[in-house]
Amino acid sequence: MPLRHPVLACLIGLVLAVSPLAGHPASTELTAAARAFLDSLDPAQRQRVTYPLADAERENWHYVPRDRNGLRLKDLTPGQRDRAIALLHAGLSEKGRAQAEAIMSLEQVLFEIEGRSHRDAGLYTVTLFGEPSEQASWGWRVEGHHLSVNFTLVGGHAIATTPSFFGANPAEVRSGPRQSLRALGELEDLGRELVRALTPAQQQRAILPIKVPSDILTTNQRRITLSAPEGLAASAMNAAQRKVLEQIVRAYVFRHRPDVAQQDLERITAAGWETVHFAWVGGLEPGVGHYYRVQGRTFLIEYDNTQNNANHVHAVWRDAERDFGRDLLREHYERDPHGADAAATPRAAPGAGPSASVPAPK
Repeated sequence: MPLRHPVLACLIGLVLAVSPLAGHPASTELTAAARAFLDSLDPAQRQRVTYPLADAERENWHYVPRDRNGLRLKDLTPGQRDRAIALLHAGLSEKGRAQAEAIMSLEQVLFEIEGRSHRDAGLYTVTLFGEPSEQASWGWRVEGHHLSVNFTLVGGHAIATTPSFFGANPAEVRSGPRQSLRALGELEDLGRELVRALTPAQQQRAILPIKVPSDILTTNQRRITLSAPEGLAASAMNAAQRKVLEQIVRAYVFRHRPDVAQQDLERITAAGWETVHFAWVGGLEPGVGHYYRVQGRTFLIEYDNTQNNANHVHAVWRDAERDFGRDLLREHYERDPHGADAAATPRAAPGAGPSASVPAPK
């Protein structure tokens, strides 16, 4: 595996080297990063990495190891990999970049444990949709095992960042040179802090007496429809409990770049914190399988840690209206139905996943 270590070195180095350009609009920075990546590619690579914005491939997302359409990091030159990772980092906060790097580095941990060739950080894949532009609409995805970052930029004035999936296996590295690494430990700790802070009466409402799900319930569904929320509403929490609830939401939202994350948080706030619900399933002690969800009027957070003896995390943030920029694109096309990005000839996307309603935990 000659490329395995160079890819990890590239990721670690860029976590330290790449930072957002303060004072520049997000669309400007993201477009510049995408164009710099495209400019480094040859024509054949450009053909492989680029799909029309309207192509079904844009919603063909998943978080399991599998073949993906686009360009894999291991198939790029060192300079091209640098620019690919720079695009990913342009969309993430400092914390998000560190989490993404840790998640990718866990592939080496799994390779050392299992020896299987698909445990390889070089398999993370970059895909672009449409032509990067500050005026037109376009998008990008960086995805691989336990990481799916999806950005849609609409007409140079709006950005959607969901679905946003981060996972970790192992959730805690328990031996070897990376012992004690918890790539997503904050997500587990905040959820447990909140459920433990509840009174017995509140826990009766928040803790659902059902079997712990073996995965997030929405899996890789392309479109979600929120069911009636279960658990305890923020309106039934005291100030300290609600503060922890808000910290949970911020931990998911602010893994993206701060200027875009702030807009997403303001949208959640405008929809009303009082109707946000928190539900927990499973044991309250570390090492015991558990699941939680936070649901608002438009968004859903799911966290599951049950696989591999409760040492394997799946954590997703979804927006029922803005996943893949759907509502933003619809509004944009209604304003400008003949815009440059309104029409595109799609290519077929293999492995299309279904759309479905989001069930309540069972």
